[in-house]
Amino acid sequence: MKTAVTSEMTLLDHLKVVFQNASKTTVKQWITHGNIKVNGSMVTNPSELVHPGAIVEYNRQEVRIGRVKPPYPVLYEDDLILVAEKPAGLLTVGNKDTGGTSFYKIMQLWNKENSRGKERLFIVHRLDREVSGILVFAKSEPIQQKIKSDWSRAKKRYYALTEGYPGKEEGSVKGWLMEGPQQRMFSVQEQDGAKYAVTHYKVMDRTPDYTLLEVELGTGRKNQIRVHLADLGCPVVGDRRYGADDRFHRRIRLHAFYLSLFHPVNGQLLEFKSKMPRGFLILKPEDENYG
Repeated sequence: MKTAVTSEMTLLDHLKVVFQNASKTTVKQWITHGNIKVNGSMVTNPSELVHPGAIVEYNRQEVRIGRVKPPYPVLYEDDLILVAEKPAGLLTVGNKDTGGTSFYKIMQLWNKENSRGKERLFIVHRLDREVSGILVFAKSEPIQQKIKSDWSRAKKRYYALTEGYPGKEEGSVKGWLMEGPQQRMFSVQEQDGAKYAVTHYKVMDRTPDYTLLEVELGTGRKNQIRVHLADLGCPVVGDRRYGADDRFHRRIRLHAFYLSLFHPVNGQLLEFKSKMPRGFLILKPEDENYG
C-alpha cells in the first residue's frame, strides 16, 4: 500500500497517522524489519524525516507471511484486513448443515497461529463453493461493518469460460432475481422478494463452441453471474445447476480475478489481482482435476 506524505514528520509519525489502530511498537517493527520504502528505497530508521510529496510504501506481507506459511496465497495483509485466494471446490464458510471444513475455517486457524492468538477473521463477502478467486476478511467486527457499508464502491471482476457466444462483444444483463427451491436463483419479473441485479461482460476470446468473458458485477446478488450468463444462452462451463453440459462435473469456470476497495481506515484505494488458475481453459470430461 502506498501513501503520500502531506507534512514534514518522522517516518514513524507518518505511519502512526495512517495506521491509527496499530501500536507504536508494531509500527517500529515494520520499519526496522525492512517493510517500508520511501520513494522506492528501503528505510529502517523510524526517526528518519519524510517530506511533503514523498511516497511511503508499506508491505507487511514480507514480515507476517514469513513466520507461518499460509495454506493458500495471501495477496495482502495489515492489522485490519486480510486478502487471500480461495480455490475452487471449497466453501467460503460452512454451517451446521454443510459440516466439514471451509476456506474461512482454514484461514482462521492459520491466522490465529500466525498472530499467536491475537487476531480473528470476520467474513466480508463470499464466493460459491466451485468458484475460485479473491476474498477479503476483516480482523474485527467494526472493520467488517465499515467495509460492508462501503461495499457498493468495491469493483469485482471475473473470468468466465462459457458455452456458446452471447451474441455481441460486450453488453449488460439487468433484471430481477429470486431464490427458489433448493437455493437455486431464477430471473423473474419485479415482485416482492426479488432483488435487482446488473452484470456487465465483454468478450476476451472465443472458439466456435466456447467464449472467454471478462465479467464485472454491477450488483452482488447470489449466483447472479451464473444466472445471467445462463439467461444469455451461455452457461458457465461446468455449471450443471444452471444448464451447462453435464460432462464437466467439477470446477465451475468462474474466477474472481480482480478486486478493488477503499481501505477502511485511511481511505487508500487498494487493488488486487489473481492469475487465471492452472487448467482453467482446458476442457476435459468428468475426470478433470482442480488446479
